[in-house]
Amino acid sequence: MAKQVFDISTNKGAFSAAMSDEHQRNWNDERWQFQLGKPGNNYDRSREHLNFEIAKGNRVQAIDRSKNIPQKFLERCVDLGIRNPYYKTDPKTGKEIPTNRITTAKIIFQGSRERMHELAFGEQKVDLEHGADNSHITRCKEIEEWAKDIYRFASNQWGEDNILGFYVHLDELNPHIHCTVLPVATIRKKPNVSFNRAFWNLRNKSEVLNRLHDELAEVNRRWGLERGDKIAETGARHRTTEEYRRHLTAQCSSLETQIENKKQALSQLRKEVSLAEKRVKGLTTMVANLESRKDNLEDEIARVEDELRTGKGNSEELQKRIATLDYELQKVLENLSDKRGKLEVADRRLAELKWQEEDSKRNVEHNRRELRQATYDLERQVQYRLYDALVSDLIADFTKQFSTMDYSVQKLFDDSLIRDMAEHGQDIFKCAMYLYAGYVDYATTFAESHGSGGGSNDLPWKRDEDEDDRAWARRCLRQAHRMMRPGRKRIKR
Repeated sequence: MAKQVFDISTNKGAFSAAMSDEHQRNWNDERWQFQLGKPGNNYDRSREHLNFEIAKGNRVQAIDRSKNIPQKFLERCVDLGIRNPYYKTDPKTGKEIPTNRITTAKIIFQGSRERMHELAFGEQKVDLEHGADNSHITRCKEIEEWAKDIYRFASNQWGEDNILGFYVHLDELNPHIHCTVLPVATIRKKPNVSFNRAFWNLRNKSEVLNRLHDELAEVNRRWGLERGDKIAETGARHRTTEEYRRHLTAQCSSLETQIENKKQALSQLRKEVSLAEKRVKGLTTMVANLESRKDNLEDEIARVEDELRTGKGNSEELQKRIATLDYELQKVLENLSDKRGKLEVADRRLAELKWQEEDSKRNVEHNRRELRQATYDLERQVQYRLYDALVSDLIADFTKQFSTMDYSVQKLFDDSLIRDMAEHGQDIFKCAMYLYAGYVDYATTFAESHGSGGGSNDLPWKRDEDEDDRAWARRCLRQAHRMMRPGRKRIKR
């Protein structure tokens, strides 16, 4: 049976507009081209029309982009009478400063890919090749009903009014839901933003998480999805980012090796097919020539027999001629029978080789899809973990420095990380993400394609064994900042 997927992560500080745009696919043509050009990207624009959202009242509708998630967040806080949780008042200075607290929960619902494709597309064949045209694909009713069941589950758990976004993406490898929740809890008889209280209620986190998985499995049972094994029962443990990266990198390397080996086998098969085709062609020509020779001999025998019957020639010579022609005809017939037998064998061998060739092509393509998925999984996991390790601190630091400054003061930060982050922070972060994942080539190419020189090589690009995620992330950010500046030397790949 297919497995359900249920992942909860948190967002510290302000929910970014860029992440909201990704959830809502609020991209223009230029932004789409940028997303589609990213290494390991997972998007299929020809299926964008299949995306939808579940709105209040459990209604299925097209994605509403009139308001982004940050706007919905602030409106909900006003409705509840909650002070903006992004900031607090400094008791010493009286100024508003970032709180860097958890403000939203980011939840992903999905399941095993094969089952999710059945729910979303039924028996329609989706071409997962990058750049393929799937504009003819239509959305099945089952995926809408599944999403409505999941929406009802989320509403019962955390309150429908607190769901800031519930977007269903069918334009990626695996159909899934992005659910963004404002974690509201009652503290001293007043509503407040508290992730721990809203989600775990200050009880044992693992117990609550197990309960959520169990209850979700009851919802998903109708849709052929079951919960995975409990960690407490299997003895599994969560891997560190580096362990996860090593695992997926090894998986990618193994898949690349398999692809290369199968490509070599496919090349050899193509040579054998070519030789088999030449053999079939040669035997076909021989058979055609022999059949033509047989027809000629039979015509000649019939003509000589007619002359013998009508007494037009020397009877003895004509009989000798018929005997010679009969002998030659028997030889031709034996040879023809031999060549027809060999042609039949050659045809079977050619058909077998062509089947093996097609099967080998399918295997190579299957491995390529697995490699794309593994690469995507690696990038997605690294991206999520890098957000946790770095982005919240970065946003808080940026906001703190710039929120109260006038232009003359901001000028003091020219040529600094703060200024550069204000101007092209997403690009710097993207470059840092590639470095964090160990993709130095991608990082260098990305920096060069955005008009920089590619950076300097003054940092050793090997992670220390005892270096934690946060320290490694900060080091990658510093290097990305150097690389994204124009006129820098390239790092050694």
